[in-house]
Amino acid sequence: MMYDGFWFGNRTGNKGATMRTVNPILTGTALAVTVAVGYTACAIAFWAWPDAAATFMNALFHGLDFRKLQSGPALFSFGSFLFALAVAVVWAFVLGTVYGWCLRRFGGEPNHA
Repeated sequence: MMYDGFWFGNRTGNKGATMRTVNPILTGTALAVTVAVGYTACAIAFWAWPDAAATFMNALFHGLDFRKLQSGPALFSFGSFLFALAVAVVWAFVLGTVYGWCLRRFGGEPNHA
């Protein structure tokens, strides 16, 4: 059996038939990178425009008042950003890898083990 793909690859079985497969590690990596970019963009928006960001979040969550969370000596610290980013990226990688494994496992691909 030979695998020669990046995201979706070609797997050639005994008879030369080609089927598309999912690489769970790459699926997890893609989700982790996507979450990192999205979280960073969101953090930059909250840092640059805290009032507008709180207003947006209030509207997005049906009037839940996020302004109450904007209190204290510092609204933003680089250390807390890095910590939250690391947690989100690790969680996204694990979740994406499990999703890729489930898709591969239950997606109808024959088991050649």
